[in-house]
Amino acid sequence: FYRRSHHAEFQPRSRRHPSALLLSIAYVVGNGSPALANEGGDSFWLLGTSAMEAGITSAPGLSIRITYYSSGASSKGWTSKSDGRIEEGSYISSTYLMLTPSYAFERPVLGGQLEFGVTMLAGNYSSTSSTKLFPPSGPAEFDATSDSMTAFGDLFPQVSLKWNRNVHNFMIYAAASVPSGAYDMNRRASVGSGTWALDGGVGYTYYDKNTGHEFSAILGSAYNFMNPYTAYQSGIDLHLELSASQYVTDSLSLGLAGYFLTQITGDSGPDAFLGPFMSRVVGIGPHLAYDFKFGDRAASLSAGSYYEFAGENRAQGWNAWLTLSIALGPFDNKLAKGRNEIKGP
Repeated sequence: FYRRSHHAEFQPRSRRHPSALLLSIAYVVGNGSPALANEGGDSFWLLGTSAMEAGITSAPGLSIRITYYSSGASSKGWTSKSDGRIEEGSYISSTYLMLTPSYAFERPVLGGQLEFGVTMLAGNYSSTSSTKLFPPSGPAEFDATSDSMTAFGDLFPQVSLKWNRNVHNFMIYAAASVPSGAYDMNRRASVGSGTWALDGGVGYTYYDKNTGHEFSAILGSAYNFMNPYTAYQSGIDLHLELSASQYVTDSLSLGLAGYFLTQITGDSGPDAFLGPFMSRVVGIGPHLAYDFKFGDRAASLSAGSYYEFAGENRAQGWNAWLTLSIALGPFDNKLAKGRNEIKGP
C-alpha cells in the first residue's frame, strides 16, 4: 500500500502540501501498500500497488516486503487578463524505498486469517513550479522555483482479515497514517504528511487454480484529519482498484490493472479559499508477478506501472513499483490457503 505521490501542485503558492505518499492499505499487510493526505490534491491511498491478488491469504508467520516506488506528474493552468496571459505549471516526482514487516496468524479469527503489519519508508520528494507571463507586447517573462527533501516518511500500520472459499477470497482491512515523518509547512517538498488519516474497505479475489485466471477488486475510503499546522482538512476519498491476470506458467502471471480515485466530500478550513477543491484521477497499466523459492522460503517478485488520465485538481502522470516479498517463517502448503496452497514453491 505505499503510496505514491505526485498530485499536489495544482494550487496557489500560498497553499502548502504534504508529500504525496501515504501507504495504501489494502493489499494490506500480506500484499500491502501505502498512501497520503489530500492537501493540495494528494491522496492518502498509494494507488496502483494493492489490487493484484488482494484477497489471497498469506503464509502464516512473519513476512517481509520491500518495495521500490517512483512517480512523476505535472499540471498546467493559465489565466487571461487585460495585461496579458499567465501560464503556471508544476512537476513533482517521488522516489521511495518502503519496508513492511507483517505477521499472519495461523489460528483462524472469525473463520479467517488475521494479519498485522506496518510500513516504513524513506526517500525523496521534489517539486518544481514555473510561471510564464505573456504581456500584450514585449518579450515573455519566466520564473521558476524548486524544492527537494530526502528523509524518513510517516508510519502506516495496517490490519486485514481474509477468508478463502474455494475460488473465492474475501477481505476487509483498516489502515492509518501516523504523521511521524519529516514535514515542514513552509516548504513545497515534504516527505511526511503532517496529518493523521484513516483508511478502510473491502476486497475480493477470484482465483481458479485449474485455469490460472485471477480477478481482484478493492473498494475503500480514506478520512483525513485536519492538518494542525495549516488548519486545512482534505475531504473524504473513495478509491477503487481492479486487477485481472493470467498465470502463463505455474509461477509467472501477467495482467492488467487500473484504479479510480475521487473525493466525495470537499476540502475545508480557513485556507481552503479554492473551495471544495475536489480531486479525481484514473490510472491503468500492466503488472506481472513471479513466485520462487528464496532458500527454503516462499518468495515473490512483482512489478507494475500506471499511466494516469482524467485528472482533476491534481497533477497526473505515471508511477511504477517493484516489490520483493519473502515469508520468513517456515512455509507449509497445508496451512496456506488461496494461491499459496496451489502455487507455493
